[in-house]
Amino acid sequence: MLRQNPLRTDFQKHYEQLVSDYNSEKDAVNIERTFAALLVLAEELDGEQRRAVREGLDEETLALFDLLMKPDLEKSDIVKLKKVAVGLYEILKQQLDTMQDFAGKQATRDAVRVAITNFLYDDRTGLPQSYEPNEVDVKAQAVFAHLLTRRSLDLHAA
Repeated sequence: MLRQNPLRTDFQKHYEQLVSDYNSEKDAVNIERTFAALLVLAEELDGEQRRAVREGLDEETLALFDLLMKPDLEKSDIVKLKKVAVGLYEILKQQLDTMQDFAGKQATRDAVRVAITNFLYDDRTGLPQSYEPNEVDVKAQAVFAHLLTRRSLDLHAA
């Protein structure tokens, strides 16, 4: 799940802490408590996996949606943001389908970075008006960094 969406690091940190606690426990009560906490974490992870369906997005689009999200958006902005994530995914998929290894060359990396930025700034397809230009730049960089981390973003395979 972390590979699909980099914003899920809290789940990983929580899991690692629980495993560490479990491994350091000596008595049955503490071991039971840690095990119960692991079960709760497993339920939370299941809920996170179902969130994409609840939002009406697939996993890749949900990752983009999460990267583009900012606090305190109006409901109408959230609806638009979902459309932006879907549209951005489609543009990236089309563009990356024509490239063998976009991260391998500076020119292809730059082309992808420009495509992301242009899409997010576009009045028709881009982020809601509530995003300031510096926020758009930060979001574009976050999406690009996610692509580099994922390399293929499963877009080539899709």
